Amino acid sequence: MSVAIKVENLSKKYIIQHEKKSANYETLSESLIQGGKHVANRIIRPFSKTPNIAQTEEEFWALKDINFEINQGDKIGIIGRNGAGKSTLLKVLSRITEPTSGKIHINGRIASLLEVGTGFHPELTGRENIFLNGAILGMSRQEIRKKFDEIVAFAEVEKFLDTPVKRYSSGMYVRLAFAVAAHLESEILIVDEVLAVGDQDFQKKCLGKMDDVSKAGRTILFVSHNFSAIQRLCNKSILLDKGAVICFDSTLSTMELYYSSRDTESLSDNLSLLKRADGMGGEVAIDRFYIINSKLKKANIIKFGETFHIEISVRGFASMEDLQMVVGIDSIMGERIATTIHAKDLSFELNKDEVAVGKVFLKEYFVPGTYNITLAVRQHKNILVDKLKSIGTLVIEPVMDDSCIDEVYLPGGYFHLQKAKWTIEKNIGV
Repeated sequence: MSVAIKVENLSKKYIIQHEKKSANYETLSESLIQGGKHVANRIIRPFSKTPNIAQTEEEFWALKDINFEINQGDKIGIIGRNGAGKSTLLKVLSRITEPTSGKIHINGRIASLLEVGTGFHPELTGRENIFLNGAILGMSRQEIRKKFDEIVAFAEVEKFLDTPVKRYSSGMYVRLAFAVAAHLESEILIVDEVLAVGDQDFQKKCLGKMDDVSKAGRTILFVSHNFSAIQRLCNKSILLDKGAVICFDSTLSTMELYYSSRDTESLSDNLSLLKRADGMGGEVAIDRFYIINSKLKKANIIKFGETFHIEISVRGFASMEDLQMVVGIDSIMGERIATTIHAKDLSFELNKDEVAVGKVFLKEYFVPGTYNITLAVRQHKNILVDKLKSIGTLVIEPVMDDSCIDEVYLPGGYFHLQKAKWTIEKNIGV
């Protein structure tokens, strides 16, 4: 199998400027004196240059000594926390940004979709930009015409083809940009998180198209925080952290490492330092929580069909009664898909320095994918006492064996209803 991209000792350095201040703060009188001195200096020496503010420089390595090799036809997910270097890597591979050091060997033409606005001329119409992008990729006008109708149909912008793209909404812009990048004949397709601008139906459409593109032998690099999309599309993934490659392996193995490396933060033993909404976590506060797998171990990744539970610890800082714990499950796009609140007869009270631990047991409910967890404590009459939004991530890992049915893995829906009761009757009223 031929190599599509080979990266050797790749690094990218930025220089960050900092103003050097003599003190952390100034009093009002000091500010007025400094202002007066500045005015007087301008009157006495009107043509003198304003003294330069002392500056310091800091080196920031967005990428540091990266090495990897991607084969033709591979579907590669790139994951990591914000600031890990994902977007910088894609910009360097797309030749938008020059590397500081290292070598990149690319076999084939690259089509990139990195940011809203990248690759289109705002004054040109949608029609003109399609031909412009094709020409940049080295395609003839005749080749572009063959793909033109498919691009327009996919993007759903027929009515606005002859409108300058600067008047497009962000959603229209992304639809057309993706359609152009995916349909024109490039050997390598690079897509950043920009797809999140589109609606959910369009995202599914894009994932389906990328899957078709990869089956045609083209190489895909895909950055997204939608891990269920990466899990569905990508056969391998790269984990970046602080500009370095931590892991390049199968997507499931890479995700498992990513979540285990986050355990000390996302599943912290002490959540009191996390940001809460104003007024939350005063008299009663959630101070820790865990996802516990069937082996009674902490875990972020649960195998499909496995019994697991969420354990929540709530601490009292003052006396409060009639409390209930709430667990909300959200899709990776932030859509609330399930909420569970324990029964009224399990309501509890807390005094100062007391701790209550709640457990909610879940099994076989969620289709494989990635979900966000929100936790809350409320009092009677739905008075919210504490809330931690999207405080943890739950990944349901697919398990392909005889106990699973293929329909479970088809797009659409969040819940697996294998336990739902059916009745079938024949020849009724015949």
